[in-house]
Amino acid sequence: MNEWLLLLLAATAGSLFSLVGGFLLLSRKISVETIQRFAVPFATGALLAAAFIDLLPEALEGGVSPREILLYALYGFIVFFILERFLGWFHHHHEHDDHTVRSKKKNKTTRSLVVIGDTLHNVIDGLVIGAAFLADPTTGIVTTIAIAAHEIPQEIGDFGLLLSLGMRRRNVLAVNVVSALATVIAAFAAYALGSSVDGVEPYLLAIAAGMFIYIAASDLVPTIHTETNRTIANYQTIILLTAIVLVGLITNSLHGFIETGSHSEESAHRHEADHKKKSQSLIE
Repeated sequence: MNEWLLLLLAATAGSLFSLVGGFLLLSRKISVETIQRFAVPFATGALLAAAFIDLLPEALEGGVSPREILLYALYGFIVFFILERFLGWFHHHHEHDDHTVRSKKKNKTTRSLVVIGDTLHNVIDGLVIGAAFLADPTTGIVTTIAIAAHEIPQEIGDFGLLLSLGMRRRNVLAVNVVSALATVIAAFAAYALGSSVDGVEPYLLAIAAGMFIYIAASDLVPTIHTETNRTIANYQTIILLTAIVLVGLITNSLHGFIETGSHSEESAHRHEADHKKKSQSLIE
């Protein structure tokens, strides 16, 4: 399959899948707290597995020294820390305070900031996905899965916050769907720009791994540790470990599948070349 088409399908599917939690919230069939209790540990496991099982190993195979790769992973960690520190819009997992006493004008301003912040977050996600696809389709797909898993609790927070600020349900849905398209556009931009620059893939993958580790360690794990119900906490641990195993299996399976396909394609090309040589020999 053409890599551009695969990138389009993966980024679009990932963006829509990330809105699943928001759809459930709008349907009123399940509460924010219930979804996040189980979505957050899954996202944590997916991000950690993607970083340590796929992104970093892939970056280390790019011909760059391990020291340099780890240094760029640290850069990614620090960059995302700074973004979260000074632009608090990027994560809204803990923003469930009561906004009912705010004036309508202030609510409107806050809604705009939430939408802008969510869009910027989606742009960063798209850049990471595009960079991952530069390495190979498997890394791109695994990265998309990890980002989509992380975005589920993120989007639940956004949906809930916008609803609490007085935005109509259909408008909340429309705004988040449009915002999610920023991921697809940014993924295409990163892939197009990266394709024109040789040797950038290992560095981009290392930065993405650092970002994933930061999100999991500083944003999601503390949320898991706030759970006081021991039974639910045990379930969360199982979910986190399951996510790591699942992403690991997906990574290995996809790499094996794509490598097999590549070998088959190379064999077909060699067979075709041999056939042409034999035909030319007979003609001569």
